[in-house]
Amino acid sequence: MAKEQRQADFDYCEKIIKKHSKIFYYAFSQLPSEKAKAVYAIYAFCRTADECADGNHSSKKKGQLLRQLKKELDLFNDHEELDKPLWRALRQVFNTYDMDITPFYDQLTGQTLDLTFTPPKTMDELERYSYYVAGTVGLMLVPVIASRSSAEVHSSVISLGVAMQITNILRDIGEDYREKNRIYLPEDELIHVHYSQNDLHNGTINEDFIRLWEKLAARAESLYSNFLCNIELLDSDSRIPVYLSAHIYKGILDAVRNNGYQCLTIRNYVTKEKMTQIIVAANNVFGLREGDALTVEK
Repeated sequence: MAKEQRQADFDYCEKIIKKHSKIFYYAFSQLPSEKAKAVYAIYAFCRTADECADGNHSSKKKGQLLRQLKKELDLFNDHEELDKPLWRALRQVFNTYDMDITPFYDQLTGQTLDLTFTPPKTMDELERYSYYVAGTVGLMLVPVIASRSSAEVHSSVISLGVAMQITNILRDIGEDYREKNRIYLPEDELIHVHYSQNDLHNGTINEDFIRLWEKLAARAESLYSNFLCNIELLDSDSRIPVYLSAHIYKGILDAVRNNGYQCLTIRNYVTKEKMTQIIVAANNVFGLREGDALTVEK
């Protein structure tokens, strides 16, 4: 494959992550170039899968798109991939790193769960779903960011992915309900705190809602801590980007708290001030001096 073609393929993937996730693009752009390109390609696959399941299509069309993507993944797995930028870029990634195809298939399983969505009955069910749609991403990245793979590394990155997905859910409660008619909060927890679908429909934020929200947030924060305690298991050149991703995403929880738990009618973001604090902390933790120090503008 010509060098120019490879660059164009990875540029295609980079545009996707840059457009759809400023957090991940900022964080993973700190990686060495080859690793950053690999992450961009993996993200592009995940984004493609997500758009199949959550795009502006009918349920029937979404199912067709996901089945088509699975067929394309099957072709890729058989080394007969379509001549498209995404698959050419992923082939380069698979040729460079000791990749495992399983989490890519698991990701499609997670997106299919959204097509036949039923609210999780328990926290265990929510975490199982979170593994498929987000924990799998961590497993995809392991060969890129952790050359010394182990069961401990796998468990750690799954924890991070699940924490991020629970964070997404806690940020997007109102949006998921209004736009997708989905409630990801576990049914048994809703019953326990006496918070009803009618309360959600009315945009009610009361002590019951906050109690439930904080219970899920505490679980997410515990999973973030589990991951961060093991960050030394990652390659030295990969720790800072993943540290940034984890802390910036974790910051979304505080953003919701600072807005009085209003996540039913507005979307909460990490402020530039908070981003700066996280970046300063990263510079201190990793001992980065002037010239090598991270900046918020990148």
